[in-house]
Amino acid sequence: MIHFLLLQNRQGKTRMSKYYSPFSFEEKMQLEKELHGLVTRRSSKFTNFIEWQNYKLIYRRYAGLFFTLCVDVNDNELAYLESIHLFVELLDKFFGSVCELDIVFNFHKVYALVDEFFLNGETQETSKRTILARMEVLEKMQ
Repeated sequence: MIHFLLLQNRQGKTRMSKYYSPFSFEEKMQLEKELHGLVTRRSSKFTNFIEWQNYKLIYRRYAGLFFTLCVDVNDNELAYLESIHLFVELLDKFFGSVCELDIVFNFHKVYALVDEFFLNGETQETSKRTILARMEVLEKMQ
């Protein structure tokens, strides 16, 4: 199960966060700061998996953004690493060469995309075509 999804830039600003487990506001702020330090300072020689507290962090860097998933310790790391890649591909297709500003200024569309992809901390849909078709319908409704 996914407990949360974070998109952070290199400076530590959280550009998007989606929590599927209950955390207080203070806990969220503290863990975002702590995770940024863990992920950005980690050498590229190491894997993209970190065991943290009672969870496992799976992260990947694309350009200036770090995409981090926090999952249960027993979950399949490679499946979630592939989910991050698929999410980035969806963002890229939807926005046409996505950048950090697209995420900042169109956050509502990014959250809608996340909601089409993940449901209650589990992967809901893995077909790019299906997710993008649903997003097109949402775009037409606006």
